[in-house]
Amino acid sequence: MKRRHPFAFLFLTIALCSMAEVITPFPVGDGQRGGSPSSRRGGTSRPKSDSRIHLLHADQLFHDVAKDPEAQILRGHVRFLHDGVVLTCDSACYYERNNSFDAFGNVKMNQGDTLTLTSRVLFYDGSDQLARARYDVVLTHHKSKLYCDSLDYDRLYELGYFFQGGKLVDQDNTLTSEWGEYSPPTREAIFNYNVDLRNPDFTLISDTLHYNTGTSIARIVGPSNIDNGDNHIYSERGSYDTNAGHAFLLDRSIVSNKGTTITGDSLDYLEEGATCRAYHNVVYVDKDNQNMFTGNYILYIDSIGYAEAADSACCIDYSQRDTLYIHADTFKLYTYDIDTDSMWREVRAYNHVRAFRIDMQAVCDSMVYISRDSCLTMYHDPILWQQGQQLLGEEIKAWVNDSTIDSTYVLRQALSVERMDSLSFNQVTGDIMRTYFTDGRMRLSHVQGNVLVKYYPLDDDSLMIGLLHAESSELKLFMGPQKLEKIWMPESEGKLHPLALIPPGQRNLENFQWFDYVRPVDKYDIFVWRPKRSGSELTKSVQHERPKPTLGGGGDGGSKTKPRMAATQ
Repeated sequence: MKRRHPFAFLFLTIALCSMAEVITPFPVGDGQRGGSPSSRRGGTSRPKSDSRIHLLHADQLFHDVAKDPEAQILRGHVRFLHDGVVLTCDSACYYERNNSFDAFGNVKMNQGDTLTLTSRVLFYDGSDQLARARYDVVLTHHKSKLYCDSLDYDRLYELGYFFQGGKLVDQDNTLTSEWGEYSPPTREAIFNYNVDLRNPDFTLISDTLHYNTGTSIARIVGPSNIDNGDNHIYSERGSYDTNAGHAFLLDRSIVSNKGTTITGDSLDYLEEGATCRAYHNVVYVDKDNQNMFTGNYILYIDSIGYAEAADSACCIDYSQRDTLYIHADTFKLYTYDIDTDSMWREVRAYNHVRAFRIDMQAVCDSMVYISRDSCLTMYHDPILWQQGQQLLGEEIKAWVNDSTIDSTYVLRQALSVERMDSLSFNQVTGDIMRTYFTDGRMRLSHVQGNVLVKYYPLDDDSLMIGLLHAESSELKLFMGPQKLEKIWMPESEGKLHPLALIPPGQRNLENFQWFDYVRPVDKYDIFVWRPKRSGSELTKSVQHERPKPTLGGGGDGGSKTKPRMAATQ
């Protein structure tokens, strides 16, 4: 025994030294998050392969009986073949009985012409068709490369798993995560935990992400943030085409840009032009201008500053103490001189326009607001209410300062009505009516052309003393804090009737209308369209073209006569 012991020790030392580079402890399953492919696919219940591994070449082959009598030690240009897969390495331990091997040094596995796996160490089980690659692992499929330090590749299900961090490089996209899997047949990759997708044009940070290397489409299945310059997207479910810069997002996703946000049940976002279409329960917020749009459809194109809202659309301005709500079938917003100091916007509202604010309400068929001169124009049977006053005509223009009306201009068939009680109304009508306000209160009203007045003057105790009827070509009403201070008219015809002696049928002007039943009563009522009663609509006045001047000859030898212009009706 004393003679044999040094010999055994020497043999074991030589064997260990020669195999130092190849024999290393090899963890099976690793216990990492996500587990090994065998455990994920049912462990020992997976079907076994009867195909044998074939050793094609090795420069040296010997046994280390003391270390492992089952292993064939292979060194130098080692090559294996199994079911069409060729594997090469510097050295290996081949377990022919178990149909498996451990490969070391410059390991390379080729499957067909499109899949290559390289690593420093690899364990291959031919019966389970499972390869476990470790250290400096690179899985190449077509033009995509997956880099990691631990990868299990399941040939049975054609899936590769990494569980200690990995990086996928696909064209311009680089994805990293703590855990993931890749399927060569479908080219689908699944990434979990601290997912980071980088592209020269954007970044995508997520907790869970599916990515297809064939289509370059990323499917979002968890909380994700996409940043592209000034644009930011938050979504928990959707897809993003990284080549086209096209995202389709669900579940109340949010698109943000320079102080504006769009939220909807579904969003269709195109990076080119920063175009976003939002559907169902959409909210568009402009924080800088303190206004927003809601509706079931909103289109916004940031590059040209265009927006469109429809289907239960509502424009909300909350820049002042009282919020203004406007509904229309369709809103369109245009931006001019964009990205300049002189930028201005135009908002158009089409069909069934209704507006509500505590101190002001309005109804019309269509409306246009121009920010350059802060002018709001209402068309087709417009009506404007302020407290107990009603203003209507064929067209109403209102100039706004900080969302407060400075002045109004009513064109054609202007009618101003102020309710005194259930039977008595102050009324003024004319061709054109200009009204000026201070702090939201009327201070001057100037009426021109065919002026008719029905007015109830008050005494010092604010009691009505009668009904004044007047006709004139012009009228100015000067208002105080609480009541009318002065009326100015040029030569006119008028008559004051005591209250008890007002003739029947003389209380109201011929075109008098009180449209209180049309007036919005709150912010929800703007969505309920109530038309004027039949016969109370304005008949649009006809604008005749002026005749051209004519020259006429007289008895004085052809002297010219002044042309006469036809009156405008």
